[in-house]
Amino acid sequence: MENQCIEYKSVWRDDYLKWLCGFANAGGGVLYIGKNDSGETVGVKDAQKLLEELPNKIRSTMGMVADVSLHSENDKDFIKVEITPYPSPISYHGKYYLRSGATNQELTGNALDEFMLRKQGRTWDSVPVPYLKAEDFDRDAFRLFREKAISSGRLTKEDVDISDEKLFESLSLIENNYLKRAAILTFHQRPTKWFLGAYIKIGYFRTESDLVYQDEINGSILSMPDKVIDLIYTKYLKGCIRYEGLQRIDEYPVPKGALREAILNAVVHRDYSTGIPIQIKIYDNKIVIYNDGILPENWDINDLLNAHRSRPHNPFIANTFFRSGQIEAWGRGFDRIKEECKRFGTEEPVFKSKGCDISTTFHWDNIEFEKEKNAANGIVNNENDIVNYPENYQKSGKKTTQKTTRNNTENNTENNTEKLTNNQKKIIKNIIHNQHITSEELSKIVGITPDNVRVNISKLKNKGIIRREGADKGGKWIVTTQ
Repeated sequence: MENQCIEYKSVWRDDYLKWLCGFANAGGGVLYIGKNDSGETVGVKDAQKLLEELPNKIRSTMGMVADVSLHSENDKDFIKVEITPYPSPISYHGKYYLRSGATNQELTGNALDEFMLRKQGRTWDSVPVPYLKAEDFDRDAFRLFREKAISSGRLTKEDVDISDEKLFESLSLIENNYLKRAAILTFHQRPTKWFLGAYIKIGYFRTESDLVYQDEINGSILSMPDKVIDLIYTKYLKGCIRYEGLQRIDEYPVPKGALREAILNAVVHRDYSTGIPIQIKIYDNKIVIYNDGILPENWDINDLLNAHRSRPHNPFIANTFFRSGQIEAWGRGFDRIKEECKRFGTEEPVFKSKGCDISTTFHWDNIEFEKEKNAANGIVNNENDIVNYPENYQKSGKKTTQKTTRNNTENNTENNTEKLTNNQKKIIKNIIHNQHITSEELSKIVGITPDNVRVNISKLKNKGIIRREGADKGGKWIVTTQ
């Protein structure tokens, strides 16, 4: 089967020299002549002639030396052309090609610029920009960096108690007295003056075509994640407000930690050369983050989602965010998102990659969340079984005492069932707090074995106190409040 390193051709055409160029500019590869798309040998005509001509054609058109050999299978000849990766860019008739997956792509524009830089051992964010000095920058981003770096413990007060220019030097953002692109993006108050797409667009949509309102976040990208999170959770998301005693608790369908990590990934690893901003679309039941990004060579989305070492697209931007304490340097961003969602009992986001577009989508069950929100705000549901009015709230002329939904559920459960053991009460209390809690987690909290947890859960189910909705994995517990 064809893949990143293998290509089959049943006959030879000189146009296939492009494929050899693409292999040389990527990780190398093998072109078989005389095999069909399934890898079956169909034979090739004039094999001996090709064996003599191909090395000369490859050398004269691209300046490469290739290993060309003749083989036979089932009395049918085929030719194997093996290309090693070249440290310098290889062109074919003045055009550059790159093998990506099982396809061969011609590089143009920003993609070609990026490729040339990588071949020189540079990255896009490392390119120096002339006529710009530290005194041209606003102080806010420097102050933010110093505060975050100290509070996170990544740097000490002595480390950052230096001039702004020395700070640039310590972060490797200066080269031959010129500031790098990464310095402008992370610290300048108007990075869009140099890079058009260096901002974030946020919009609230009823449908794909019905935009209700929108905002833009500008300024240094170092400050963007906090600004975006504050705006989304104060203006765009509907929260579920409840009370525990006198304390007000705000709950949202997407955990802040997970969404912030996703936004940080987009800001740090995006391709700023495209001129297209990060776009965040918010709907009644989902948030979608669209980002222009380039996966590391020979990677697909599965490589990104599984265990991997850190390979940032913008290493100097990533280093600055790491020193400020906002990200880690171990390639664990996606793991942290999934862990945060699991901890809050919400769905994991869906990650997709298509070409240079990377998207992260957080989904939630809007009906279920509306029920929780209504209950927490004192709205009786269809079954008339959950009421939670804040203290001194007047309904039908009667003063009510503040009780949270969880407290009501606990009280109703104990008042309307047979006497429960202390362990069973603890199990119910923790299920009310987290409907997605597992037996293993209950075991650690309650202090009994997982088998004992399962025995007690079985008894509670038989008594009609709790029930399970959905599958063992992905389902949730419901506490009856009769």
